[in-house]
Amino acid sequence: MEELLDYNRLIYSIINKYSKRFDKEDLYQVAMLGLMDAYSHYQESYDTKFSSFAYYYIIGEVNKYIRENNSIKVSKSLIDLKRKALQVKEVLAQKLGREPSIEELSIYLDVDYDSLSNAFIATDEVECIDNVLDYKIYDNTSCEVMDLKNELEKLSEEERKLILARYYDNCTQKEVSSILGISQVQVSRNEAKILQKLKTHLVA
Repeated sequence: MEELLDYNRLIYSIINKYSKRFDKEDLYQVAMLGLMDAYSHYQESYDTKFSSFAYYYIIGEVNKYIRENNSIKVSKSLIDLKRKALQVKEVLAQKLGREPSIEELSIYLDVDYDSLSNAFIATDEVECIDNVLDYKIYDNTSCEVMDLKNELEKLSEEERKLILARYYDNCTQKEVSSILGISQVQVSRNEAKILQKLKTHLVA
């Protein structure tokens, strides 16, 4: 069991995103339950690194805990701010040719970065990562989203994990390197290749 402590970095990369809203020690204990559950189910014959295998057990337990303890009331001002940011996000995405960062949105809206970041965090529904693709389609039904879902499903398991970690969980490349057990350089190269692959197939 002592070797599980080697994955503290992985655990903190997940729970740090929620530590402003929930007790960090509680999150750590919940994450450890997920890690131990992953340890009990993992087999060396699996064609995946333990860190990648454990990631989904950990985040599953953390998301379950958050859903059960999410009693925070979101103010109307935060809801309105996020709604406005989402509208601006579409405009900026077309101008930039990519998804704008929260910092870019805050500059465009002339609002404090932390306030906008909190608006996104406080109003986001916590969803199980296994349902993220269905949630995105429900949230914004369109042919483009359906095409994107289909292309994502064609990716390898490792490629999907990278994209979900980067664009759903907002992990940095450094955090993803820890999760997948590869170097940050490899994460950067693989991400670029995957995005190019998606772009090529979607515009074909």
